[in-house]
Amino acid sequence: MGRALGLAHRAEDEGEVPVGAVVVRDGEVIGEGWNSPIALHDPSAHAEIRALRAAADTAQNYRLPGSTLYVTLEPCPMCAGAIIHARVERVVFAATDSRSGAAGSLFQLLQNSNLNHQCIVDSGLLKAESSDLLKRFFRQRRSQKVTRES
Repeated sequence: MGRALGLAHRAEDEGEVPVGAVVVRDGEVIGEGWNSPIALHDPSAHAEIRALRAAADTAQNYRLPGSTLYVTLEPCPMCAGAIIHARVERVVFAATDSRSGAAGSLFQLLQNSNLNHQCIVDSGLLKAESSDLLKRFFRQRRSQKVTRES
């Protein structure tokens, strides 16, 4: 999760919402990503999607059984869908997302028995650090908006 938090800082440095993600299998990082929908002009360029794409490329397979995804913010429904399709075994997220979280906060997609795959889900690892980073980012963004409107 420490590596994912470092990637979240990279996203922040690039003016993106600070979220980072890392895919690990057999103790080895096989994919990583950070939010970049603004820079890439791509609404799907969330940290999890980018990490899954990188991991699939490394594995040369769109399925990632036996893998764990570490992400600094609870996955949204889009990312949860990709995680399920990739057959990720376990998801560990830091901060919850009460507005669009799909791993228990708003929706529960990752452990939904109606779907063809369920993940093990753990949360709270580096929660304070991830939450603080996000809060600081959005506080700063709001203050810049107020300054521009003045």
